[in-house]
Amino acid sequence: MEIKVNYLDNLRLEAKFDDFTVISDQPIRYKGDDSAPGPFDYFLASSAMCAAYFVKVYCNARNIPTENIRLSQNNIVDPENRYQQIFKIQVELPADLSDKDRQGILRSIDRCTVKKVVQTGPEFQVESVENIDEDAQAMLTGVPQGAERGEGTWIEGKDLPLEQTIANMTGILADLGMKIEIASWRNIVPHVWSLHIRDAASPMCFTNGKGATKESALCSALGEFIERLSCNFFYNDQFFGEEIANSAFVHYPNEEWFQPGPGDALPAGILDEHCRAIFDPEGELRGSHLIDTNSGKMKRGIVSLPFVRQSDGETVYFPSNLIENLYLSNGMSAGNTLPEAQVQCLSEIFERAVKKQIIEEELALPDVPREVLEKYPDILAGIEALEAQGFPVLVKDASLGGQFPVMCVTLMNPRTGGVFASFGAHPSFEVALERSLTELLQGRSFEGLNDFPAPTFNSLAVTEPNNFVEHFIDSSGVVSWRFFSARADYDFCEWDFSGSGSSSTEEEAASLFGILEALGHEAYMAVFEDLGAPVCRILVPGYSEVYPVEDLVWDNTNMALLFREDILNVHALDDRQLADLLERLEESPLDEQMDIITLIGIEFDENTVWGQLTILELKLLIDLALQRHEEALERVEAFLQYNDNTVERGLFYQAVQAVLEIALDDELELSDYRDNLERLFGVQTMEAVIGSVNGEVRFHGLTPTGMALQGLERHQRLIDSYRKLHAARAARAGIATS
Repeated sequence: MEIKVNYLDNLRLEAKFDDFTVISDQPIRYKGDDSAPGPFDYFLASSAMCAAYFVKVYCNARNIPTENIRLSQNNIVDPENRYQQIFKIQVELPADLSDKDRQGILRSIDRCTVKKVVQTGPEFQVESVENIDEDAQAMLTGVPQGAERGEGTWIEGKDLPLEQTIANMTGILADLGMKIEIASWRNIVPHVWSLHIRDAASPMCFTNGKGATKESALCSALGEFIERLSCNFFYNDQFFGEEIANSAFVHYPNEEWFQPGPGDALPAGILDEHCRAIFDPEGELRGSHLIDTNSGKMKRGIVSLPFVRQSDGETVYFPSNLIENLYLSNGMSAGNTLPEAQVQCLSEIFERAVKKQIIEEELALPDVPREVLEKYPDILAGIEALEAQGFPVLVKDASLGGQFPVMCVTLMNPRTGGVFASFGAHPSFEVALERSLTELLQGRSFEGLNDFPAPTFNSLAVTEPNNFVEHFIDSSGVVSWRFFSARADYDFCEWDFSGSGSSSTEEEAASLFGILEALGHEAYMAVFEDLGAPVCRILVPGYSEVYPVEDLVWDNTNMALLFREDILNVHALDDRQLADLLERLEESPLDEQMDIITLIGIEFDENTVWGQLTILELKLLIDLALQRHEEALERVEAFLQYNDNTVERGLFYQAVQAVLEIALDDELELSDYRDNLERLFGVQTMEAVIGSVNGEVRFHGLTPTGMALQGLERHQRLIDSYRKLHAARAARAGIATS
């Protein structure tokens, strides 16, 4: 994690990381102002809070209340060496707690990350650089250096050794000026590694990697990072800002812009007949549905990207809006070679399509025989380690009788009754099985295995479209009890789609494309090599979508264009404009609990009022600004009923509710209650509440901003990240940028 420190007045310091700011000071005896804890105080507190966190995790997993648990830490300093200290942590536990849980809580403290780092002894490296912001040296530890081409660790599915692959990818990211940092590693069972990496300057840009070794997991994470950069996935649904929106190109130098036809009809230059039959079966799709939310330039038209139709090599233009609305990250991959990337792309498409079919049709899969699993001892060791921890594991053949290169590893949690069916795909049986297991444990601790839902016999819950979306996003969807039947719908098949020889990935890609062709599906592919690595994105209309095609009409992300400018400028709107904004919000089918971040594609700091703002709260604030007290009271009651905002914000609206009820009752006077309201909620809060109710304070808590995104540091960091890509693409295409 990158922490930037700024000097403030006197000895005060400001440390900034992610969306947080920490202030430190020194005691007056050390010439400070004693206005904040000192750096060493934060260090001591971090140890105690980390220990308390692991106690909380243990208790939450076992439904043990923590109200009567107390923890304290004292550091005992050696009088002869002040750097030699004992951290004594004491835990006060309820008398009725079982001995097993007492020992479990004490053992949980041993897992404290701060404790382990201190005990291991961190290494400090101090260096001088010319410019911190421009120093893009990789922040990855343990990256293999000096690997010669053709030497190193080869694994199935890769066209270069792991060491060379890692070196190539870290070089690409460094050339872009991106500092990539490893935020965490996981290795809770043998031969299963995962990690989380992110852009230090823009932590919203992150990926996870998985593999049987540290190196293969790092390769996975870096490859996914480059893939998502190349396909602009990190910036889906986000506003790029006016500068980029008005530049020579917005997404890629080879993009094309099309104007909607008469009556807002789809322009002739986009999609082909095959795609139109899939994306617009009822003839409801209009040109305005396909304006991209990233630029928001309705007058500029529909920005579209060229894809090559695989059946005949013809170029077909797909609106970027359509891609980001329906496909998310499905069907994109980076590789050492284009065939390697294609194999990964197509494997991913089959994995998700087959998973969707199995879940929606409530299919029962055949078990993989023990003698087959024994051919892969490293994978079996990981499975047996999970079993030893009390998690039954089912290993299933998901190829549907040898049709598809897909495997499934399903974990059951007897502690919670939850299950997780993890799928993996690759032309190699072994690699697909390995991916199923590593996907299951990617980024998870044993406690993280407590979050999965229980199976159900409710077919409607299993087959409804959003269940598949939840499976895709974070595996939190439900599966049918029928999935666990011992009577399988298919026979086990020890399949193999892998190629052989030096051109194996080319053979595998051809084989996977052949499966799509046999199913009657058309594939469209775009290749991106502008960052220095071959990346492809493959769309299979009618097969590889994550969201239903109806979303283009009924739940399109470009709904942001109806509201973004007015919401960002809400402080500057007059009453007529506010009333118009409120009316549009009321007439829209939007869920009132949707957050404004999602609605308008702006990454507000989640620790601010903007970051927690929902459509319901925005309507409430507009009602207050327009002095619509009855409507405001109705909304504040709804807000308090469903509030998951901060405690401070909840108390503010409790006070608003009280003052509104007084204002609407002719027999009540605010002056009779103000003193006790101030004692309950505080003078400062009540000034804001009364000002909001009488119209003197508008949009309390929302700092003014605008389309220039002033003050929105989190979103600005995201745009700065995209600018690096935009500049690299412009330079490669020979396009001048301002």
